[in-house]
Amino acid sequence: MNESTTKVAFTDKKFLLTLVFVTSLFMFWGIAITMADVLNKHFQHTMSLSKSQSAFVQFAVFGAYAVMGIPAGLFMKRFGYKKGVLLGLSLFAIGAFLFVPAANISSFAFFGIALFIVGCGLSTLETVAHPFVASLGDQRTSDQRINFAQSFNAVGAMLGPAIGSYFLLSNNVEGSTDLTSVKILYAVIGLVILLVSISFSFVKVPETTDPHAVSSLDAENIDFAPDKKLFDHKHFVWAVAAQFFNVAAQAGTWAFFINYGHEKMGFSDSEAGNYMVLFMGMMLAGRFIGTFLMRVIAPNKLLAIFALGNIVMCIIVAQSFGVMSFVALLMINFFFSIMFPTIFSLGLKNLGARTQQAASYLSMGVVGGAFFPFIMGAIADRAGIANAYYAPIICYVVIFLFAYKFYKVKH
Repeated sequence: MNESTTKVAFTDKKFLLTLVFVTSLFMFWGIAITMADVLNKHFQHTMSLSKSQSAFVQFAVFGAYAVMGIPAGLFMKRFGYKKGVLLGLSLFAIGAFLFVPAANISSFAFFGIALFIVGCGLSTLETVAHPFVASLGDQRTSDQRINFAQSFNAVGAMLGPAIGSYFLLSNNVEGSTDLTSVKILYAVIGLVILLVSISFSFVKVPETTDPHAVSSLDAENIDFAPDKKLFDHKHFVWAVAAQFFNVAAQAGTWAFFINYGHEKMGFSDSEAGNYMVLFMGMMLAGRFIGTFLMRVIAPNKLLAIFALGNIVMCIIVAQSFGVMSFVALLMINFFFSIMFPTIFSLGLKNLGARTQQAASYLSMGVVGGAFFPFIMGAIADRAGIANAYYAPIICYVVIFLFAYKFYKVKH
């Protein structure tokens, strides 16, 4: 069995160009998600917000996933992958352009609407791109393809704070309420995404047969219990729960990374923002290393190991040990690396024709990121930023349980 698995191709040649383009989408939403974390800190200054109030940035973006997950899945099923991608890019661009009037009237509520529309675009792209990448080849290598694509999401996650810190934090003046830099930055982002959307509309995506929806031995994604409802598949239900808590922990950790660097390490906001680039670089390293390790370690076992690693890291971060705790904070992102794509891939196993519907619900699990920053922000406002990092531990316990036991497909 192991021998045959090693001979399975990463993808087919006919899918190569499509894989390259869809993989680039992972980078774009990586930029958008992590730039929101810089916005969180920037709005604390320019709009005089507390940490719990600024968490509304994450609420607007990740809350959109709860609203858009199922509609995006239905749209994809009705109109196909290409039009799904174009819808996602269009919403992304519209939301970015709305930052201009929001900045002109200095309205945090208006920014929330713009961020929500951006989030709808990101949700659509994620709902489409994950099953799209998973389908571009044999199901036995879908874990590797999704982790590979997510590696470029990590590249975007590094670019996001680098761009955001340079344009939003480097010239931050104490007490300033100027939002010009936000307006210009997001207008440029909107223009770039619009150009990408127009370009992709001219790309001819080859007709493909989705191996997830085909009952063949080669696809290795047969639904052995076709009479069962989707939510009767326990491994899928646990994957949705694990994804909810995974993104909850991720959003909270990212949202207050700059605050931790400023308050506990004495960095300026700009310096802390620059360290966030390294923070995201740890995730990139983890994804490449994790993808390699999955050749010799079962994906669920590696996921369990990484969940335990982050429990330890959170405990160290909360102790405020100086450099040691800051290194542990950086390492959290290393262990984050494989969690989202691996949970996603394990949750889709052996669902056959239900795969696209399942992908919608797994994308909706991202809504966990809308609520957890409020919890961590409230703890940080009352007990200090370090103590807020105890909160994600419960999230990793759920992920560990899924990876250790509840990932199993039951017929």
